[in-house]
Parts: sequence; C-alpha cells; structure tokens
Amino acid sequence: MNIRKANLNDAERIAKIHVDSWRTTYRNILQSLSYDQRTISWNQNFTDKSNTIYVAENNDGEIIGVGTCGKREKNKVEHSGDFTSIYLLEEYQGTGIGKQLLKQLFNQFKELNFNNVFVEVLEDNKTRYFYEYYGAELLKSEKIKIEGKELNLLIKHFILSRCKVV
Repeated sequence: MNIRKANLNDAERIAKIHVDSWRTTYRNILQSLSYDQRTISWNQNFTDKSNTIYVAENNDGEIIGVGTCGKREKNKVEHSGDFTSIYLLEEYQGTGIGKQLLKQLFNQFKELNFNNVFVEVLEDNKTRYFYEYYGAELLKSEKIKIEGKELNLLIKHFILSRCKVV
C-alpha cells in the first residue's frame, strides 16, 4: 500500500471511488451520482490551490482511496482546517488504509501550523465512529436535505495535539 499526493491524471479514478464509496455507504440516497459529473468536480478540485489531495494505492498501483483537506470558506477559525473527504472502496475499509490517509492529512495540517481540524459527516455514515476513535468530538448537528431526504449532518472537531494518529 502506498499513499501519495494526487495529480490531475488521477481525477477520473478518484471520481469512480467517490461515487462507488457513496453508493455503498448510502445505499438509499445519492444513487444518482455519475462518474462523469464527479470527474468534472474532481478536475475542479485540482484547480483549487487550497485543496490538498492524497490517494491510497494497493500493491498493484491501483488507486483505492482518496483523502482531501483544506480550509472551507465558511471556516473562520484561526489556525484551523477541514477534512473535506476520505473515500475508500468498501473492500478496503477496515484494513488500516483510512488511518494512513488520515495520518497524511494530519501531517499536512501540521505543516500549515493548524491546531484544529473540522470534519462534517452524516450521522448515518459509519465512518463517524472512525473519526471519533481518532479523537473527533461532536460540536453540533444540523439538518440538511439530500435528494429530498432530511439527514443529520454532524460537525466534529479534532484538536491536533490530542489526536491518536499524529
């Protein structure tokens, strides 16, 4: 397994992982996501210089996961950043690859001298427990609508110096 910084040539494969990950995590919502739509979105993500994107490759060099971080426009907290996504193909979940992606993203925040990190995760997403295991604490919950369904969005917070993977 290898973690490396992603490049624009990875956008199509990252889009596939994004869509497949959402489809397996949220079997009852977001089934309308398309690979083409997500490829366009990921191409745009690469043009945003505030984003940092890492990919995880299996031993055959195939991209099987992606992690991104940066600072969302709505984040006004000094010395803080945001995990914007971690997507991992279902068959690789629970193997330690997510932890390695998380560690790489934490290292990026340390390089930027960020002390606090925020992550948003749907309450129905089992990865919320992944973030909690590594030290995320609930700040607040808010209702959002996705494809006509009302869902709970959890906003969690890490203090970098207290994280278990740093």
